[in-house]
Amino acid sequence: MTDIHQIFPAAGAGPLPVEALERLYAYPDDGRLRVCVNFVSSADGALEVEGRSAGLSTPPDRVVLRLGTDLADVVLVAAGTAVAEGFTGVRPRERMAERRRRFGLSEVPSTAVVTGSGRSLPPSASVLTDVVIPTIVFTCAAVPERVRAGWTDAGAEVVLTGDGTVDLHAALTELDRRGLRRVNCMGGPGLFGSLAEAGLVDELRLTVAPFLVSGDAGRIARGAGLDPARLSLVSVVTGDDTLLIRYRVGEPAGR
Repeated sequence: MTDIHQIFPAAGAGPLPVEALERLYAYPDDGRLRVCVNFVSSADGALEVEGRSAGLSTPPDRVVLRLGTDLADVVLVAAGTAVAEGFTGVRPRERMAERRRRFGLSEVPSTAVVTGSGRSLPPSASVLTDVVIPTIVFTCAAVPERVRAGWTDAGAEVVLTGDGTVDLHAALTELDRRGLRRVNCMGGPGLFGSLAEAGLVDELRLTVAPFLVSGDAGRIARGAGLDPARLSLVSVVTGDDTLLIRYRVGEPAGR
């Protein structure tokens, strides 16, 4: 594994052992639903290169991203991001299986996709068809029935959570009902913005990658806007000139 060092809270010298990194990124075992949102950004704030985040990812980012998935009950992603990034359902891997056994989790996490229009999620999308367990699609009644039927025919489980738009409160309540309480959200910016505006984000996991991009790439959250939400620093680790930051959302530092 790439050497990763802990900056905050202060830790001993030397690379962070895998077990310590796992403990740092593990969800609290208290039965409460938690939403952690993951993004990678360049040092100048870009979140993509040529339309994809992969161009910004570094080895430490991939370690932490994989860890977030390994320790989650469900991966939540917007349809447009899932298609643009070529998402599939999570595939079992030996290390993941061993890690999940130790943390008392199921063999693989579920995948849930959010789409309010249906236009960005074709039935052939790999996030629906290349899966081990059926993908959950959270959508709304405004999406034509024939479109929803196409997802069902592709093997997905379609769940209506609203009329004209997706009710994210209802979607998360449904995940909670299913016991999928460790939610690892992989974006995109529209979904993150909507979750944040609804007060549904517990933690932001932000990788600051050592690149300058410039251009007109977007920011990690997009939406109507909200009063600045106070973030409380939880941890910072580093490796390969990359900063991997965890923020608790909505709680003032020192509380």
